[in-house]
Amino acid sequence: MNIPDNEPKARHLIGCPNKEWESANPEELGIDRYKLAEAGRYQSEIAVDQPYRILIIRHGKIAAEWNFRYDPTIKANQASASKSTFSSVLGIAIQEGVINSENDQVANYYPEMLDVGPGEGPKEGRYVFPENSDITFRQLIGNTSGYMKPGENCGQVFNYQTFGMNILTHAIASAYNLYKTSLPERGGGFGTLTEWKIRDPIGGRWSWTYKNFNMQPKAKLGIFGYMTNYQMTPRDMARLGWLWLKKGDWNGNSIIPSAWIEKATKVSTEILENEPAERHVYGLGFWCNDQGQVWPNLPLDSFAASGAGNQHIWVCPSLDLVVVQSPGIYPSRGSFDSSEQIEDRRAMQGLLGRIADAIW
Repeated sequence: MNIPDNEPKARHLIGCPNKEWESANPEELGIDRYKLAEAGRYQSEIAVDQPYRILIIRHGKIAAEWNFRYDPTIKANQASASKSTFSSVLGIAIQEGVINSENDQVANYYPEMLDVGPGEGPKEGRYVFPENSDITFRQLIGNTSGYMKPGENCGQVFNYQTFGMNILTHAIASAYNLYKTSLPERGGGFGTLTEWKIRDPIGGRWSWTYKNFNMQPKAKLGIFGYMTNYQMTPRDMARLGWLWLKKGDWNGNSIIPSAWIEKATKVSTEILENEPAERHVYGLGFWCNDQGQVWPNLPLDSFAASGAGNQHIWVCPSLDLVVVQSPGIYPSRGSFDSSEQIEDRRAMQGLLGRIADAIW
């Protein structure tokens, strides 16, 4: 891989897109057009006849956009890729003092989370246990909370889940007076908070809805259901990726605290201290490569938002590069924290590695 050592010293002055993205020739962006075309051919070959949308951003401009059998203007459900946006809003809430610390116990802000007894959780055997009262915001966003997971101690097991994330978003929205468990659809909700704090300031156009899974009859959906699910075009996804690459800065305006982005995009200490090396893959709402376990052949500073339906935003600060896949063409087996899934993520190196190798 070519890691550029001759990047312009004033690269930090490169701006962000305005209302519309600008495009540029690959050479203007320090990209070998022939190697980029080779990456495009590779994508076409592995896709066969499957639809895909690939968007490549460098230096704040579109270097390439490949759409096959999928309208680029259609918004796609982000699924778990939304978790990275949840993390971003948490960082903002802490900076604004609405949440005092990532290490605060969530129940102090959202006591309803503890009011889920046997038969009231999402399925049999899933309900609140006494130790869940100690869960922190950091553990929720890092998928190490053990919320409603019997036998899992807080902060010790990496277990990807949706309901813990719903507790996180409801707790933050409640702190801004935007969510009530008794009337979950009447308040502005976390999605509206995201619009105020991130979408509108960066010129995004995405929308959001609540989503619920089929659960047992007495499940207390108002407490742990109502997942905030964003719908985005690839260009909206790229705006988020570029915001993260710029460490939360948008044309000189701090949208997300840079210190939070630095922390969130590195594998968490909870996972480093309690999980085997091959599972050192997740930070605070982001898939992180700083331990070289997600994409061993790609830069260690790269990280991603990733969700079901092959929604993927790969960010590589050292290459000043964002690659959006919506959907991408890569295997995706099992739950997101399974060994099969971790292995499948390495298959992304086929496309991402070819794009990275095209950088001068």
